Amino acid sequence: MTKELLLQELEGFQKKYLRGRAHKLQPVVYIGQKGVTRAVCDSLEDALNTHEMVKVKFVENKEKKTKQRLCAELEKRTGAGLAGLIGHMAILFRPHPDPEKRKIVLPQRSS
Repeated sequence: MTKELLLQELEGFQKKYLRGRAHKLQPVVYIGQKGVTRAVCDSLEDALNTHEMVKVKFVENKEKKTKQRLCAELEKRTGAGLAGLIGHMAILFRPHPDPEKRKIVLPQRSS
């Protein structure tokens, strides 16, 4: 299943903005020992369509390299961008496809 990719790569200041907004959020997707399954991707898709930004908690995978690999797979399969990986929590962002329904507006650099 191919997904629409994030329109642009997230820049550092945008990731920082998203991490700040995500601070109060609770995780809505949990990844266990089976890793990134179809059910996890479906759940993440639903959450991204509803919230645009979600926290994903790693329950079983404690090694940083493993979490980075799983995050890269989630990004690829959902078209979301990784805003941060802090401890056992990942923050993923994907803007709503309909510009009128977007809840989060990323800051832009003034040129």
